[in-house]
This record gives sequence, C-alpha cells and structure tokens, in this order.
Amino acid sequence: MTFRILSACVRADAVAGGRNTCPELSFRVHPRHVYLHVPFCARRCVYCDFAIAVRRHVPVDQYVAAIARELSLRFPENGAWPVDTLYFGGGTPSRLGGAGVARLLDVLRTRLSINPGAEVTLEANPEDVTLDAVNVWRAAGINRLSIGAQSFDDVVLRWMHRIHDARATRAAVDRARAGGIDDLSLDLIFALPNEVPRRWSDDVAAALALEPTHVSLYGLTTEPTAPLGKWRDRGLVSEAPDERYEHDYLYADEAFLRAGFEHYEVSNFARPGYRARHNSAYWRGAAYVGLGPSAHEFDGYTRRWNVDAFVEWERRLAAAGDPIEGQELLDEDDRHAERVYLGLRTADGLRLTGAELVRARPWLSEGWGSIVHGDRLVLTALGWLRLDSLACDLTVVRSRS
Repeated sequence: MTFRILSACVRADAVAGGRNTCPELSFRVHPRHVYLHVPFCARRCVYCDFAIAVRRHVPVDQYVAAIARELSLRFPENGAWPVDTLYFGGGTPSRLGGAGVARLLDVLRTRLSINPGAEVTLEANPEDVTLDAVNVWRAAGINRLSIGAQSFDDVVLRWMHRIHDARATRAAVDRARAGGIDDLSLDLIFALPNEVPRRWSDDVAAALALEPTHVSLYGLTTEPTAPLGKWRDRGLVSEAPDERYEHDYLYADEAFLRAGFEHYEVSNFARPGYRARHNSAYWRGAAYVGLGPSAHEFDGYTRRWNVDAFVEWERRLAAAGDPIEGQELLDEDDRHAERVYLGLRTADGLRLTGAELVRARPWLSEGWGSIVHGDRLVLTALGWLRLDSLACDLTVVRSRS
C-alpha cells in the first residue's frame, strides 16, 4: 500500500534504482535501527503488489535459519551492537506464531542488543493475535503491535480478500491488551473504488472506539501487477476520484485531531508520546539495517536491497551467497531531494533559505503550509495532499542555490 501522493517525481528521482552503484555497502557504525521483512501471507489482498510468499504452512524453520545465515554473512564479527528500534514487517510477520517470533528474536540477539526502552514492533493480522501468541511475543520482547484492520465493514474486508472480519480486529485489540501489549497501531485504507460500498466515517469512528495509540492511513492505489490493477484494466473497478481521496483524508485529519491525536506525518497519527520511533528514523534520514527478502537498508550514503523472492533469497544464503539484488550511491542531488521530501512529510517541517521562503509564500496563502520558528515550513493536511509537487518545486529551487 502506498499513499497516492507519495509516488511522484521527488521519490523517483531520489531513489532511481541503479543510476549510481558501488561495489559494497559497509556500516562504519552499526545502525541503531533494524528492519526484518517476513514475507509470508495466507492470501494476497487485492491491492497488494509487495514481495510476499503465499503459504498455507509457513516454513518457520527455513526462514529463521536463513536470517541467521544472513546475519553471519553481513555481520561476522563477534559481539552485539545496541539497537533502539526493531521492526518486523511484511508480509504478515504474525504468521510466524508465538514460538517463531521468539526464536527469531533469539537469533537476532546473537548479533544485536535490544536496548532497555527500545521500540520492538510486530505487524500482525487480527486472526493471528491469540492470547497465547501475545503472551509469547511480549515475553520475547515485542512491545508494539501494528494491526492490519484496513476496515471495519465486513463487506469491504471480503472485497479486499482479507481473512478477518471486523469482530476479529476488536478481539485482537482486547487480547493484545490482556497480554500486556498496550502500544497498538491500526492500519486503515481509504479512497476505495466507486463500486465498493463503504462509509468512511463509520470506519474512522470504529477505529477511535478501540482507543489505539497510533493510526496509519493508506490511500488505496491501483498497482498494475496487483489483482486490483488487473480488475481495473478489465473495467471491473475504477479508482476513486481525487475529490473522494481528498474528502476522506481531510475527514480523518479532523476526526483524529479532535480526538487528541497528533498528525505528525503525512499518513500517520499518534497520541502524544506514541509516535512510531522506527518509521520516524526513516523520515530523519537515519541509517538502518534491512534483513530478509526484498528488505532495503541505508548507511547514509548508499541504499541496498535484497532479492525479492523468498525462495531465491533462501537459496542464495544456503549456498553461502549474498542475497543482495542491487545498490546505489546517492549523489548530492539525490540527497538534496531526499532532505526536502522527508522534511516536508513530517510535522517537524523543513528549514528554508531566503529564496525558498519566497517560493513558499503562495503556498501559505493557499493554506498549504505555515512558517514556524521564522524559517521552517510545515505543511498542513491540504499541503500534504500536494506533497509531491511542492517537494519537486522546492528541490528545483534548492538545487539552483
């Protein structure tokens, strides 16, 4: 899932694959942020074009063993380095079960030390959140769940090819809290096709009723390789018009702010003190390690990514090979573009120079942003709907200065 407004020129320019390559990525200092991609899913959702592996029976042993080999290959030195955030994404990491996640954390601790107070997030689908699993996850070190609710309308969930229903999401939240995990994020998808009946206001109200600490919103995009893209090409569905996209986004912005959330990033809301620390590291441009099929990582100058397919990733590691698929060295123009884009997408904003301040004045009159602390541009919700074009514009100004 990607935000419709996050897919245009600045991001593409900043991470244009393969333009500049380098022979090797090495961290001078081990990053304090680690991402693991767990690719397994029970079914592919209609909107999904991610690197997943649909499996009825999850090969937990194979996956954990391959992660151990990747760690040994990439970080052969003895000793563990300190980590502030650890994020299990997917795919559906919760499909590893309680014991699988615990074993995976045991393997990770052979190379890294999870600091006291670290944020350790597991993405979970509601049907996997049993009380037994939560108890094991918490004992193993998981202290935050990101639950893929997507909607609280059972008709919509069936259309999305989700396995769970709305009742399962409510039960998952109850079980997580009963097991001692109170830091709970909910994912919601908005701007559905015209052909799908759905009251967005009901979904927002249902999410608020569960009192999560965090909510992530994703505007539905129609990727060509996803089932939804094929439906569109056959004329079975049409994308939501821009007017609905804007309406849904602004409605959620108002509702969550009124409920006491901070809209701290273009697609993320948090109660005070509960911003996603791992994702915030990405938006600050911090270095991070990526493990697992299709995982990306960044050392501050070079971006690297693994081969997508689970089978190929595991095969290379079993043969003592590197699962790297590609890498690129960001040049100065790339770094300019990323600093602008990442700065504008958060509530912390972007510090502007004189020429950039002049360029931003028309945006302020349109209600797209405001200047705080004299020289820092912070976009409003209206501005975030135009993030790509504004970031492109500022990048051009900055590159000429």
